[in-house]
Amino acid sequence: MLWKLLRQHISVAQLAGFFIANLCGMVIVMLGVQFYSDVSPVFEEEDSFIKKDYVVVTKKVSTIGSLSGKSSAFSSREVEDIKSQPFTVEVGEFQPAQFKVSAGVSFGGMNMSTAMFLESVPDNFVDVKADDWKYVEGQKEIPIIIPKNYLNLYNFGFARSRNLPQLSEGMIGMVSLDLYISGNGMSEMKKGRIVGFSNRLNTILVPESFMNLANHKYGGSNELKPSRIIIEVDNPADERIARFFGDNGYETEDNKLDAGKITWFLKMAVGVVMAIGLVISALSFYILLLSIYLLLQKNTDKLENLILMGYSASRVSMPYQILTVAINFAVLVIAVFLLIVIRGMYSGVLSDMIQGIDDGGIVVSCMVGVILFLFVSAYNIIAIRRKVNAII
Repeated sequence: MLWKLLRQHISVAQLAGFFIANLCGMVIVMLGVQFYSDVSPVFEEEDSFIKKDYVVVTKKVSTIGSLSGKSSAFSSREVEDIKSQPFTVEVGEFQPAQFKVSAGVSFGGMNMSTAMFLESVPDNFVDVKADDWKYVEGQKEIPIIIPKNYLNLYNFGFARSRNLPQLSEGMIGMVSLDLYISGNGMSEMKKGRIVGFSNRLNTILVPESFMNLANHKYGGSNELKPSRIIIEVDNPADERIARFFGDNGYETEDNKLDAGKITWFLKMAVGVVMAIGLVISALSFYILLLSIYLLLQKNTDKLENLILMGYSASRVSMPYQILTVAINFAVLVIAVFLLIVIRGMYSGVLSDMIQGIDDGGIVVSCMVGVILFLFVSAYNIIAIRRKVNAII
């Protein structure tokens, strides 16, 4: 009976306008969050073994420099200059092996061996469990990280041409390598175990502790200056990085800077889209409040009479509060449905670029929608109650 009395003067057109505007705003916000979470892995390929925000730097090798014997190694002054840059968090030097090393492996009745090279970086740049990435003098096995493209070259090139079985990362991890190390008139065979594959570093990594011991024992007496530097940066999209590298003739070994810039622009674009969605939601929220305030104003006499009859302010406010919450909830449900439909339209394209995209990965977007729903509904409830108290 109370609802039948108070629903007079309700403007369906005003509520429909709020509903549509709020639905558009919520869909834009949720879709922005979802699109960013779906697309960002294309530009931010994770490497579980190397710190995320890093850049590998080398010097440009020119024809004149090669003919004149100009060194491509970094001097101590250049390393200190890099460390002093505002975008630099930490700097590490690649330490090459100063001895000869070859590797052999046996599987499928075949024996293969090849000459290889080893390098190391400071252990704090390598994100591997401490038990897996360590070496002490006398240890039989040496942990190794190799580039993932080496495995791809074997599986899709060498193995197919020789009718050999293709190998997974798990299978390679179980294979023990025979490492033949020689130098300074000494030689030794050690076992190597591959503990990971890197998508970013185009080198074969071993622990720094092993490299220090092996270089001291089998290497030369002269300490080699690093020809490659690994830099941890606070923001790969910082334009000062590219400008500094260009001014000093430095190059990056991968597209990390380009990917960082694209990711930054992606974040900016998504931020702008979400800001527009929030503005639309705020305007629709304002429309609803005006509609409710106008409705309460038109029903002032009825509200006062209801209070005099013994109805509490909370009881009188409840029909309007239920109405706004019901509309907001309907907006949330339809927004989630539209999000699923729209995501289904572009997920097919993304699945070709991102392996293993999660078809049900809309949890974060739905949480954003629920937060907006709770915030708007709570504010509506409080605002209606205060307006009723002000009227009576």
